[in-house]
Amino acid sequence: MSFVSGAGWRDVHLAAGARGVSVAGDLMAATTLALMLQSAGAGGFAVSGLMLAGVLPLVVLAPLTGRLVDRTDSRTLLVGVGLAQAAVCAALSFVTAPLLVVALVALIACGLALTQPTLAALLPAMVSREDLPRAMALSQTATSIGGLAAPVLAGVLVGQFGARVPLLLDAAAFLALAAAGLLIRTRRGRTGGNAATAVPGQPRFRYWRDPLLGAITVAIAGVVLGVGAINVVAIFYLRETLHASTTTYGLIEALWGVGLLAGTWVAVRLVRRMRDDGTLVYGTLCMLAATCLAIAAMAIFPAVLWVAPLYLIGGFFNGGLNVQQNVLVARRTPAESHGRAFAILVGWIQGANLTGYALAGFMLEVLDPRTLVFALGAAGVTVCALVAVPIVRAIHRERATARPALAAA
Repeated sequence: MSFVSGAGWRDVHLAAGARGVSVAGDLMAATTLALMLQSAGAGGFAVSGLMLAGVLPLVVLAPLTGRLVDRTDSRTLLVGVGLAQAAVCAALSFVTAPLLVVALVALIACGLALTQPTLAALLPAMVSREDLPRAMALSQTATSIGGLAAPVLAGVLVGQFGARVPLLLDAAAFLALAAAGLLIRTRRGRTGGNAATAVPGQPRFRYWRDPLLGAITVAIAGVVLGVGAINVVAIFYLRETLHASTTTYGLIEALWGVGLLAGTWVAVRLVRRMRDDGTLVYGTLCMLAATCLAIAAMAIFPAVLWVAPLYLIGGFFNGGLNVQQNVLVARRTPAESHGRAFAILVGWIQGANLTGYALAGFMLEVLDPRTLVFALGAAGVTVCALVAVPIVRAIHRERATARPALAAA
């Protein structure tokens, strides 16, 4: 695909900004509403139901939203969903009943289940194969900044003005998403001018029939399950076991995000040199294992100051992983199926994250935080080792098949 370079990167920046704003709006709304419910005296079930409503639609709707993203004009989706999310968020600023709040949050998450794969699938249509890692890194950077800023802003604004002001700002953020949808020139879907079309006679793409995609997705989900549990366990480990203050805890948690941003841009240079998908899969698996090793190592040291650099290292490898996994899916998936592929990946990651949150509470009743941190990190390394065998075999088969074709060419 060829286009004017400036126009392509203009669209990339718009899409990255739209994704960052969308994620920030979603997290700001979730944080604001959790604080609102807790202040109003709502119980733990109401808060946990709120968190569940914000994630569950991304998991349950993944098979449907992926197909819808591939068959519907991307501009129509971004504008329509952005406006709908803005309206729901504005309504939330006037609602106090816990059940109604949870229901409206679930509607916002349904919109996120559509906009995330739409924006992810647009990126490969905007740039060349060589520039895709950089485009993915820009998108990941915007998402990370939005994720880091949203909870802080929500806490400050709720403390100063109550819940209504941040929720109305969230509505404005979703309006910005709709505006970006109008400004982005690249389009996918049945009516989009740049939409990819399936080649007649080719077999229909099946995500799980690709052994590399299937194995690496299972590995990522297994590791994310452990990381999701770590997010719950970490507060007990840092605060109770290592006796960190609330300020120290917040600073250490922020180090993961700092490392993630650094790892994202280092991965751009690495991925550009990985012309072969097999090498990219090996790199993704190494990033997974390194992230888990950093987590397991946190349980070894007796003082909180030793744990801080490990958060930075773990975030660094996590950032590299995010870029590599997205580039891998874009490379191995036909253009007309990008929406479905990214929806499947997001669904598995969010489902694993949700499962990790749920299991952490039960595990904390049985094991102490230090043991859990080591066990979850070690379990992630074990998952990587188990999937390494089928991955190596699949790469060898793929390379052996490719050699005769290359020789003939």
